[in-house]
Amino acid sequence: MIRLQFGLLLAAATLALSGCANFAPDHVRPELSSAPAYDAEMAPDGTVTASQLSYRDWFTDPRLDALIASALANNRDLVAATARIEQARAQYRIQRSDRLPTVAADGSATRTRTGVSNISGMQTDPFTLDRYDVGVGVTGFELDFWGRVANLSEAARAQYLATVAAQRSFYLSLVRDTATTYFEILETEEQIALAEATAQSRREGLRIAQRRLDAGVTSALPFRQAETLLTQAEQQLASEKLAGAQLRNQLAVLVGGTIPVDLPAGQPLTQQFDARRLDAGLPSDLLLARPDIVAAEEQLRAARANIGAARAAFFPTISLTGSAGFTSNDLSDLFSSDSLGWSFGPSISLPIFDFGAREANLDLAKAMEVEEVANYDLAVQTAFREVADALAARRYLAEQVATLDRAVTAQEKIARIARLRYREGVADYLEVLDAERNLFEARQLLIATRRAELQNRASLFVALGGGFGPL
Repeated sequence: MIRLQFGLLLAAATLALSGCANFAPDHVRPELSSAPAYDAEMAPDGTVTASQLSYRDWFTDPRLDALIASALANNRDLVAATARIEQARAQYRIQRSDRLPTVAADGSATRTRTGVSNISGMQTDPFTLDRYDVGVGVTGFELDFWGRVANLSEAARAQYLATVAAQRSFYLSLVRDTATTYFEILETEEQIALAEATAQSRREGLRIAQRRLDAGVTSALPFRQAETLLTQAEQQLASEKLAGAQLRNQLAVLVGGTIPVDLPAGQPLTQQFDARRLDAGLPSDLLLARPDIVAAEEQLRAARANIGAARAAFFPTISLTGSAGFTSNDLSDLFSSDSLGWSFGPSISLPIFDFGAREANLDLAKAMEVEEVANYDLAVQTAFREVADALAARRYLAEQVATLDRAVTAQEKIARIARLRYREGVADYLEVLDAERNLFEARQLLIATRRAELQNRASLFVALGGGFGPL
């Protein structure tokens, strides 16, 4: 008999799960709001695909790879993002459990002693009464005919997947931030070396100018001009040392608090490049490669599921409660057929007057869907712009580096000629001053542009969704 009752309960649950309606809007990915292809002039073609590479496959500097590994292991923000994944996963499991019956078993045994009593003029002797109960029950199981519980579960699942994608997006951002900070540190080291070499050269120039002034060969003006050149290099040296200290502090935060001391040897800026080029593919490829776009789509999916749950609230809530078990005063007779008892029954609830609360909840869910559609569209547009910007930078920064390299060579010749003309008395020291200043600035700009080209290389790798290979 008890098997029959549980068979009925299981059949009712199956009916509720398989035959429920779904009032959520169909999830359709919004139309792509970007151009169907990147500008061909920006040379989006390449030899490797970013989404198939890990950061170790792309960055060639072993020191940078070690720093990124430390950041991924110890960064506090990434730890918090991972914890949010666990929170969302637990919330999804909680919500999903509401779709299944809650079955509980219970049992009890009591012994009661009654003393002497007088009932209707008749005196009874003391007696002891034993009672044994055992049973199982289903409580508060909602028959989800309208899909309310199913949509709430789907919304929780989408939120969980959005959280996972958001964590991956932060993962990529951390890789990019660590790489760009490291390249800035390399730049400051080269700028410091340049400033120190320049300052040393200008100290020698100032010493010569002092001797010429003492010998009466020149006036005080060339001496003061040489002094100005030296102070320019010394000021730049102090500025670069300050920037380097601040960047190392920033890197320490990224890698979790302390920069590891056992890092492998690094490479200078000029050895960071290789011949490989990333293939940008099509803008539509970003819909699956970029985790921020995936997160935005899952948020949209959750918003649409919430609409279905809000619509289902207008229909009756039907719950099922049932129990079956045995009760006996004698333990030996507990499981006999005469001790079997059961109860089974549904309950229905439908708010009649709620002063517009359900309509407001539905309007809220619809408004949130509109917001998530806009957020998704913005995520797609932002991703397309980041890739397009990085492609343009890849082309034009390379041209700038080549141009600046030629400019430094030309400025070196100009400075050499200016010094020779000054020693021969053909030109005054102002010509040397201008030539030295222009050479110093050209060298600084070349170093900075090489750093910018490296940073753009990292940005394009991240913008195309790279970095999810094996760690």
